[in-house]
Amino acid sequence: MNIYKTLLFIILLNVSSSIYATNELDSLIVKLESEMAKRELYDQAKELRITNLKILLSEPNVSLENQYFLTKKLISEYEYYSFDSTLHYIEENLAIAKAIGNSYFIKESTLRLAKLLATSGRYDESIKLLEDISSKNLSDELIRAYYIIYKRCYSELRSISTVKNISNKYNKLYFVYKDSLNAQISKLDANSDLYLKLIEQNYRDVADTKKALEINAKRLAMAKMGSREFAMVAFDRSYMSYELHGNRIDQKKYLILSAISDIQSSVKDNASMSNLAVILFEEGDVDKAHNYISFSFEDAKFYNSKLRFLDISNVLPVIAKAYETKNIKQSNRLKKQLIFISVLSLILAVALFFIFKQFRKIKIGREHLKTANLQLKDLNEQLNSSNTDLKRLYEELSAVDTIKEQYVGSFLNLYSEYIDKLDNYRKNVRKYIVTNKTNDLLELVKSKNIIDEELKLFYTNFDKSFLHIYPNFIEGFNALLKEEGKIVVKKENTLTVELRIFALIRLGIVNSSKISKILRYSVNTIYNYRVKVRNNALDRETFEDMVKKSYVKLIFTHNNPLKITFF
Repeated sequence: MNIYKTLLFIILLNVSSSIYATNELDSLIVKLESEMAKRELYDQAKELRITNLKILLSEPNVSLENQYFLTKKLISEYEYYSFDSTLHYIEENLAIAKAIGNSYFIKESTLRLAKLLATSGRYDESIKLLEDISSKNLSDELIRAYYIIYKRCYSELRSISTVKNISNKYNKLYFVYKDSLNAQISKLDANSDLYLKLIEQNYRDVADTKKALEINAKRLAMAKMGSREFAMVAFDRSYMSYELHGNRIDQKKYLILSAISDIQSSVKDNASMSNLAVILFEEGDVDKAHNYISFSFEDAKFYNSKLRFLDISNVLPVIAKAYETKNIKQSNRLKKQLIFISVLSLILAVALFFIFKQFRKIKIGREHLKTANLQLKDLNEQLNSSNTDLKRLYEELSAVDTIKEQYVGSFLNLYSEYIDKLDNYRKNVRKYIVTNKTNDLLELVKSKNIIDEELKLFYTNFDKSFLHIYPNFIEGFNALLKEEGKIVVKKENTLTVELRIFALIRLGIVNSSKISKILRYSVNTIYNYRVKVRNNALDRETFEDMVKKSYVKLIFTHNNPLKITFF
C-alpha cells in the first residue's frame, strides 16, 4: 500500500513540475517577444554610446595613447554588434599602436584581430596572424588570449572538417593548446569567470556533463542578465541540460534567456535565437520558428557574419518553405470557407427577397392599422381632454367651496366678536352716563387705544385666516419676485403690510381706495407699496395678474391620501 502511495506521489510531483515548467516557458516566450519588439530601443542606446566615444575621439589634442584606449572602448562596443566596424577600429588601433611603438599594444591589437576572425569563421586568417606572434614574450593575460584563440580555431576546424585525417590533426592541435591553457589555470583567480569557464570546458571534454553543469551554475549566478557573458553561459547550459537529461523544456528555457540577454545587450552575432527557431520548427510551431529565424537573419545580416549566414542558410529555406506551405493551406481553407459563405449568402439573399416581399404586405396592413389606431387615439385624446377639463372644473369648484366655507366661518366669527365688543362698549358708556362720570366718558371717547388694539387684532385675525386658507401664499408670492426683493416674515402666521395689500388683491380687492379703507392706510401709501413690490417682480407687467390667479396643488401624504392646498 505504501509503495502505491509513493508511486502516486512521484507521479503527481512530476505532473505538477511539468505544468510549472510549461507555464514558466510560456512566460519566458512572452518576455522574449516583448524584448524583440524593443530591439530598436536597445540598439539606439548602443549607438548613443558609440557616438559619444567617437565625439571624444574626434576632439583636438588627444594623445596617441588616449586615442588607443578610446578606440579600444569603441572596439568593445562594436564587438558582436558590427563585424565591419569592429575590424575597421581594430586595424585603426593596430596602426596607432605601431605609431606609438608600444609592443604590448601591437600584440594586444593583433590578438584581438585574430579573435574577431576566429569568431566570424575565418579560421585560416586567424591562425596566420597567430603564427606571426612570438609567444615567448607575451604577458600572462596575452598568452592566455593567444591559447584561447588557437583552441577556438582548432575546435571549430575539427568539427567542420569532413576528412578524417585532417579532423584528427585538428583534434590533436586542439588538445595541445588546451593543455597549454590548462597550464595557465593556476595563475587565475579561482572565482574568476575565465577560470570557471576553462574548468567547465575540461569537464565537457571528458563528457562529465553533470560537473560541467555545476560549474556553469556558478558562472550563471555571477553573470549579469543583459550581458554577452550571461547569453553565452545560458547558451552552453541549454545544450548541456539536454545532453544530460534530454530535457527539451530546460533547453528551450536557457536558449530563451540567452536570446533575451543578446537582445538587451544588442548582440547581433548570436546563435540562441536561430537554434530556438530550429527546435520550435521540429516541434511543429512553424509561426514562431519563422518569426525567430527571420529575426536572427536580420541580426546576422546587420553584423555581416559569414558564419552565422551559413548556419541560418541551412535552416531558413526549410522553415520559410514550411511557413509558406502553411500559409497556402490556410489560404486554401479560407477560399473554401469563402465559397461556402458565398453560397450561404446567396441562399440568404433569396430568403431575404421572399421575407422582404412578405414584409411589404405586412407593412401595408400595418399602415392601415396605424391609420385606424391614430383615429382611435385622436378620439381618446379628445375624450381625455374633456375628462381633464371636467376634472379641473370640479377641482376649481371644490376649491371655491372650500374658500367660501373658510371665509364664511372666519368672518361670522369676527362679526360675532365685534357685536359683543360693541355691546360691552355701549354698556360702559351707559354706566359712565348713569353714574355721571362725564370726564371718564370723555377720556374713553378721546382715547385711540381701543381702535389701535382692535386694528391690531384685525390684522392678526386677517393674517391667520388668510394663511390658513392659503398656506403657501408667502412662498408662492416670493417665487414671483427677484432674489433681492423677496419679503422675509419675521413672525410665523403673520403678514407684512406689502403681503396684506397683495393678499387682498389675491381675494379680488384690487382698488387701492378699498384696500386703504380695509387696512386703514392712505391711498397714496397703498399705491407706493404696490409700485415698490411690482418693481421687484420678475415680470413687472404680469405680476399682479399672477397674484390674482388660483393655483391648486394635490399633495399625497401617508396620513392624508389627498390634501388640497391653495396659492
